[in-house]
Order: sequence, then C-alpha cells, then structure tokens
Amino acid sequence: MTTHRDCSTPSLREAADIVRGGGIIAFPTETFYGLGARPFDARAVQRLVDLKGRSLRAAPILVLIRSRADLAALVSEVPPAAERLMEACWPGPLTIVFRAAAAVPPVLTAGTGTIGVRLSAHPDVQRLLEAVGGPLTGTSANRSGQPPATTAEEVERALGDGVDAILNGGATPGGLPSTVVDTTVTPPRVLREGRVPTASLQSILNVRAA
Repeated sequence: MTTHRDCSTPSLREAADIVRGGGIIAFPTETFYGLGARPFDARAVQRLVDLKGRSLRAAPILVLIRSRADLAALVSEVPPAAERLMEACWPGPLTIVFRAAAAVPPVLTAGTGTIGVRLSAHPDVQRLLEAVGGPLTGTSANRSGQPPATTAEEVERALGDGVDAILNGGATPGGLPSTVVDTTVTPPRVLREGRVPTASLQSILNVRAA
C-alpha cells in the first residue's frame, strides 16, 4: 500500500489515477478520514462495502461533490426543501438525501433508491475532487461498528492493504459527523444529528427528528 505524507499536487494526481483505475483511497476530511472510490464504478463500490464489512441493509454510501452541478448525474430530482438546505448550508457539514438517478449503482444506494450527497468546505477535499474530475464516495475509513479514523496511521491499522493509497493530511479534528437530512419525504426528516444541529435546520424549514 502506498501511503502519501501530504496532500501535495503529485500525491493528488497519483490518488486520482488510482481512483480512475478502479481503486480505493483514504483521505482526510473536516471530521474524519474517508474512503474514496468512483460512485459509478459498481465493482469499486462493492469492494469498498466489502472492505468496511457493511451489511446489505446498511445505509447508502455518502458521495462528495465539487459543486451543485455534479448533482445532475447523481439524483433524479431536487425537492424545494433540498434547494433551501443547499442555499443555507452548502458547502458545509450537511449530507442531504435525494432520490438517486437511474444510473447510480444499487450497491451505492444499498438498494434504497436514495443517495446521500455532501458539498464539503474542506479545501483538500475540493482539490482531490478536482483532481479526480468528479464525485467521490466519502464514507468513513473504518470497519463497520468501529470508531472512524482520525489519522492515516489509524486507517492503515484498521484497513491494512485493503486501501490502495492514503493521502496523509495529518490528524483530522474528529468530533461530530455531518448531519444527515432526508428530503425524499415530506416533511424532511433528520436521520442523524451532527455538526449542523436540528434547531438550526428548523430555522430553514420544518424538519422532524428520526
């Protein structure tokens, strides 16, 4: 396994090549380390699911995007509630659940037909997405049921050579994960409260806790 010691341009280029070749990389985000694969590469996503040890009934895998323009290929519709949330909270630690586009592999949606999408404010994440040239999965870099990794060393200990490369950006802050809001139901529903508190969302639109 290749472990890169920073997020410099050569490392990002190599990581992008690995992803485009069907590989899986680990990278730092504003909370924990994430696992990146191309969301439309069903074989790579299945390998990621197997690596994490997720059950077939697990939640859909989060996808990170460069801009709202990336949504067109991932989702079948953007409800008005999602529009309001994106305007108020993106880029930032809010994952919005949409109905997935027909081209999205079922393994990514866990068979639910829905997909969680986040526009990250983290500059290294944005540089990585630009290098890849499109969306990337962003599920946490850990085995299911285990604590998420906050360092490259923790990723390596937890996942070993199941990851093709690690972009080492040092320790991440950890703490609360992103808040997850399902906008495929009316009213929208908070599936996981995280960095964006439900109270803040209630000033944007009427949501109820899961």
